[in-house]
Amino acid sequence: MIQNCRCPVIAPEVSRSCAEMESRTEPSQRFPEIIELNVGGQVYVTRHSTLLSVPNSLLWTMFSQKKPAELTTDSKGRYFLDRDGFLFRYILDYLRDQTLVLPDYFKEKASLLKEAEYFQLQELAKRLRPAVSKENSISEEVCQSDPEEAALASTSITSTGPRSPSLDARKSGYITIGYRGSYTIGRDIQQDAKFRRVARITVCGKTSLAKEVFGETLNESRDPDRPPERYTSRYYLKYNFLEQAFDRLAEVGFHMVACSSTGTCAYSSNDPNEDKIWTSYTEYVFCRD
Repeated sequence: MIQNCRCPVIAPEVSRSCAEMESRTEPSQRFPEIIELNVGGQVYVTRHSTLLSVPNSLLWTMFSQKKPAELTTDSKGRYFLDRDGFLFRYILDYLRDQTLVLPDYFKEKASLLKEAEYFQLQELAKRLRPAVSKENSISEEVCQSDPEEAALASTSITSTGPRSPSLDARKSGYITIGYRGSYTIGRDIQQDAKFRRVARITVCGKTSLAKEVFGETLNESRDPDRPPERYTSRYYLKYNFLEQAFDRLAEVGFHMVACSSTGTCAYSSNDPNEDKIWTSYTEYVFCRD
């Protein structure tokens, strides 16, 4: 006598619903083909496969061993890395084809080595270590700079006292400071003007001179590979006030020789009775003889 089998049978409707649920949850556990990164405020876009090109590196671990929800993101959903955004461009270039190409006059090898070690790129770090150890000597570093910087460096080696004004005078030249701002004037002319400052003060001039004057307060991200003997108009300062730039220029022996300004006026709407918005751009030319 054959007994009826009472094994559980899954209805087709149930299996279909499970498959649908699985398909809905899977995308959230996978990284997209195109990845957007926010590295120290600099945005990079690359392929997911590029980030996995070096096994056992930090980026490989982040984007292959973890889920998207486990990584930190910024307000726009980009994966955030609190590292040097300028130097990451060389990290990303290395990940693309495992080759290292640096521009001439590149003085950030030590910092790039630190980034390579952080991202656990052992081969890249191995290539950078000989270059960093070679540049530890002052003479090797001076050879990569322009002749004027070499003269200043050789003088500073033999001098034990503070810098004399004559050293600054050896590198003469012009620096132009640009500043853009806007303000609103109400319909009542007696009403106080509402000022809105734009926190971007541009620097134009010879690269080596700009770096000597402003040092770490100079933002070079818009023109990072400019050789020291060339000129640039793409640097800007990390200052919030124009007077900070003026004070710094005065400290190192510069004086203003010219100033030029332009301004435009527009209404905030088509109604002529509304507030007027004035926008101005001013350039200040400084010279050190």
